Amino acid sequence: MQIDGKKEKLKKLGIKYVVIDLGVVEILEDITPEQHDQLKILLLESGLELLDDKKSILIERIKNVVTEMIHHSDELPKVNFSDYISEKLGYDYTYLSNIFSEVKGITLQHYIIMHRIEKVKELLLYDDLNLTQISYRLQYSSVAHLSNQFKKVTGLSPSFYKLLKQKRGHNLEHL
Repeated sequence: MQIDGKKEKLKKLGIKYVVIDLGVVEILEDITPEQHDQLKILLLESGLELLDDKKSILIERIKNVVTEMIHHSDELPKVNFSDYISEKLGYDYTYLSNIFSEVKGITLQHYIIMHRIEKVKELLLYDDLNLTQISYRLQYSSVAHLSNQFKKVTGLSPSFYKLLKQKRGHNLEHL
C-alpha cells in the first residue's frame, strides 16, 4: 500500500495523525479501542506492525539508527557509536542499552558488532577493498581487531570466509 493509501485509510478510521515518515505515524489524540483494533488489522494487511508501547518503539528506533549508521552510510560517525546513538535518540546510552538488553535478550554492543560483521562480509564479497581498507572504513582499531571479532562471530577468518564464498560461487556457476 502506498503512503497516499495509508493516509486515506487513517482518515476513514477517523484517526488524526501528525507525520507519516519511513513507516512511522504519530497519532495526535487517543483513539478508541475499536479504532485501535481496526488500525492493527489495517497495518497487518499491509505487512506492517502496530507498535504502541514505548519500549517497542524505542527498540525499533535504536535498530534503525544502528542499521542506518552501519549499512546506509558511506562513512561511520567520527564519535563513539554509543555517543552517536545517544545523540540521535536523545537518551542516555546506558538507558538505551539497558532497555535494549531487557527486550531483545542481547546487549546493544553485541547487536552493533553483529551488524558490523555483516557489513564486513558484504564488503569482503562485493567490494574490491582489502582488510586494511575495510578495517579503516568500519573504524576498527586494527586489522587484527577486525579479524578477531570476525572469527569470534562467524568461526572463520575473514580471508577464509571470502575464499569459501568465492569457491561456492564458482561451483554454482558450473551447475
